[in-house]
Amino acid sequence: MTVRTLTFAAALAASLGTAGATEIRPGAGGRVDLGTLAGVAYYTPEPKGYHVVVTLAPRGAAPALRFETVLAAEQSVTLSTPRMSGEPATSVEIARSGDRVIVTPAGALAPTLEADAMH
Repeated sequence: MTVRTLTFAAALAASLGTAGATEIRPGAGGRVDLGTLAGVAYYTPEPKGYHVVVTLAPRGAAPALRFETVLAAEQSVTLSTPRMSGEPATSVEIARSGDRVIVTPAGALAPTLEADAMH
């Protein structure tokens, strides 16, 4: 992936809305919002599946965090940031449905409660 492609993906991501799920196209980008972290997700088709790349950074700070996975047909991955014990996590699901990749923000997902690891 070239810097030019990443710049294009980031620019496209900035223009996408956050209400509901957003389909992304190969080589294009979709916005990922995890509250205190924000970034862009894109994918490229590969022989084993769709190679999904998510780059996140704290709002207004660096460095960024990059997550990569390959999604076979009908697979999904959920990214989340923890919150206080008993509060739902902020999350986003990236799912492959046939030849489509859908990014669904937290509001459209069922809440996942964080376990209290301290007790």
